[in-house]
Amino acid sequence: MTNQKKVELLAPAGNLEKMKIALNYGADAVYGGTSTFSLRIRSGKEFDIDSFAEGIAYTHEKGKKIYVTINSFPFNSQVKLYENHIAKMAELNPDALIVSSPGVVKMASKIAPNIPIHLSTQANVMNALDAQVYYDMGVKRIIAAREISLRDCEAIKSVIPELEIEVFVHGSMCFAYSGRCLISALQKGRVPNRGSCANDCRFPYEIYAYNPETNTTFRLEEETGVGTYIMNAKDMNMASHIDEILSSGVIDSLKIEGRTKSPYYTAIVTKAYRHAIDDFYANDFDAKRYQEELNTTQNRGFTDAYLISRPFEKDDTQSLGFTIQHGTHQVAALVGEDGKTWRCKDKTCIGDEVEIVLPIGATLQEVDNEYGKIEQKEGKYWLTFKKLISLKGKEFECIHSGDLHDIVLPAILPGYTILRRGIDEALAKKGLIEAEGRGCGE
Repeated sequence: MTNQKKVELLAPAGNLEKMKIALNYGADAVYGGTSTFSLRIRSGKEFDIDSFAEGIAYTHEKGKKIYVTINSFPFNSQVKLYENHIAKMAELNPDALIVSSPGVVKMASKIAPNIPIHLSTQANVMNALDAQVYYDMGVKRIIAAREISLRDCEAIKSVIPELEIEVFVHGSMCFAYSGRCLISALQKGRVPNRGSCANDCRFPYEIYAYNPETNTTFRLEEETGVGTYIMNAKDMNMASHIDEILSSGVIDSLKIEGRTKSPYYTAIVTKAYRHAIDDFYANDFDAKRYQEELNTTQNRGFTDAYLISRPFEKDDTQSLGFTIQHGTHQVAALVGEDGKTWRCKDKTCIGDEVEIVLPIGATLQEVDNEYGKIEQKEGKYWLTFKKLISLKGKEFECIHSGDLHDIVLPAILPGYTILRRGIDEALAKKGLIEAEGRGCGE
C-alpha cells in the first residue's frame, strides 16, 4: 500500500467556522461557496466574498485544497451573471470549480482555463460513455451520482484512468435520483436545483384514495408502527466499507455531505473518516471504532446505500417512523479558535463533567486549578468545571445554550476543541427524561 496514491477526504464548508473545523479535524479538502448559483443557498449566505476569500487563504496556508460550488442550473437571463460570478471566483484562486451542466463546463473552461473543473453529482454520470464526453470537454473529476456502484466506478476508471472519481460516503440521501426533485417546487415554490430545497421529503404525510365516480375521498389508515414518513431516506454511512472502497484503487476522493449541518457534525464525521482512511493505510482498519463516533451525531438512521450493494438488494434505506433522531451524545460547548475560551451549546453548570474531543493530532496536559480540572480516564480526556467566568468578569452558576459570553478555560486547549456529554444526561438537564431513563432511539 505504500505505493498507492492516498485517497482525498473532502468535507463540507458551510461557513468560515465550519470550514476551519473541517480542516482541523482531518479534511484534505473542503467545498463550499457563496449563495450565488450554489445548490446550498442557506449555507452560501453565511459566506460573502470577503469571508470566502479568507477561507481560501486559510485553506491554502494549511497546504490543503478548496473547491467552489457553482453547481445550480442557469436560466437564459442569468448567463451573464454566471460569467461574472465564475470570473470573480477565479480571481480568488480556488483549486477547482464544481459545476453541473455542459454549458457551464464550456463557460468555465473559457473564463478560467487554469482552474480544474469538477462535474457535480447533479450531472448524473453513471457510465464511461457519459464520463468520456465530459472528460473530452476538459473535466478533471466527476462527482458520481449517489446511486452509482463501485463496479461502475471501476468500469469508468478502466476506460479513462486519468479521470478522477469522487464518491459520497456520508450524509443525507435524496428521495429523488441525484437530487433531481420537484416536490419542493410544487409545494413551496422553492426549486431544489436552484439551491432552495425545502426538504419536503422529510415531512410526515397522510395518504388518501379518491373515487372520481362518487367524488369521495377516503383517508387510508396507516398500519401501526409503519409510520408516515413515506419519502424520508436514511442517511448514508459508508464508514464500515472504507476498506473495500480504498482496496478497489479507483476512487480519488471521499465526500462528506452536509454544508448546512452543525459544527459538531462537521468535526465528528470528518474525524471519523480521517481515522478510517489512515487506519486502512496502516493495516489497522476497525469499523466499530468509526461507527461509535458517527453514532454520536444526529441522524435519520443509517444505510450503506448503493455503492457496495445493488439497489434491488436494499430494503433498509427509509426511515418511515421519524425524520431525525438524537445521536448518543450532545455537544455542550465549542472552544474558540484561540483555545482560551468556550461558548455554550447546551446548558452547563459548575460541577459538570464533559468529555473533551480534540482536533486531529492535538494533545493535552492534565491540569487542576480554580477554573476546572482536566484529566485523562480510560483513554479519554474529561473537563470538570469549577468556575464559570466570562472574559468580561461575569460569573455564572449555569450558562445556557445560545449565550454568547466567552467563558474562560482552565488551560489553553487546541482551537475548535469540542466539549460533549452523553445524550441521556443532556436530555435530563432539559427535563425531558429522568437521569436514569431510557436511552435515545428506544
